[in-house]
Amino acid sequence: MSPASSQQSDTAHQTDQDNPTATRPLRADAARNQQRVLDAARELFARRGMDITLDQVAEQAGVGVGTVYRRFGDKLTLLQGVLYQNLDLLSEQAEAAAEHPDPWQGLVEFCEYACANLAENRALGHVLLSLDADSGDRFGAVRERVQPAVNRAVERAKAAGELRPDAEVGDFFALLHMISGLAEFARPVNPEVWRRYLTLVLDGLRADGAPRDPLPIRGLTDGEIEHAKSHYHKRRR
Repeated sequence: MSPASSQQSDTAHQTDQDNPTATRPLRADAARNQQRVLDAARELFARRGMDITLDQVAEQAGVGVGTVYRRFGDKLTLLQGVLYQNLDLLSEQAEAAAEHPDPWQGLVEFCEYACANLAENRALGHVLLSLDADSGDRFGAVRERVQPAVNRAVERAKAAGELRPDAEVGDFFALLHMISGLAEFARPVNPEVWRRYLTLVLDGLRADGAPRDPLPIRGLTDGEIEHAKSHYHKRRR
């Protein structure tokens, strides 16, 4: 059966346009297969960006190609399904930061989680950072959860005397953009180096300006910088 005919034969299971994973409840085995597909897609998108096929996802997940096509239809819909899961987790992390017993640590943990997500997922990073008020109902709902929660976390850290008083919530979204760009640049030579620069930036946002912890990882060497620059320019050609 071709992917197109397989897709047409299972219209009862087509996904909602606003949420690719939100259909009527699935049987236990179908739910397991769906999660395997999403897990495989997350790994492949993280490693290869958008340069993957649904056939590769099916092979990675250990399911038939028809299963992927019936459930998601195309690569962009599958990316949406992976993205929705990541956005839900990001929302939960933002809300946890706003309620953390240590206001500064809550803010740090949110930044670490968000930066790790962006650093490890090449395709998702670009989509997450383009999220705005006009991104659709589901995306807009997530944005309405994330931004106020981060704002509360920022204000709590200020009130606790941990965050410099002139810091703004927009500074943290700019921070995510910066760290994501650095992570993409350094990925070929040192995929974890973003943690060093996140620590440096967060130290600069502390009210007393004093480092709380030692830098978690060494910096890039001259050779690594040149190697990373070479890869970066090749990707831009």
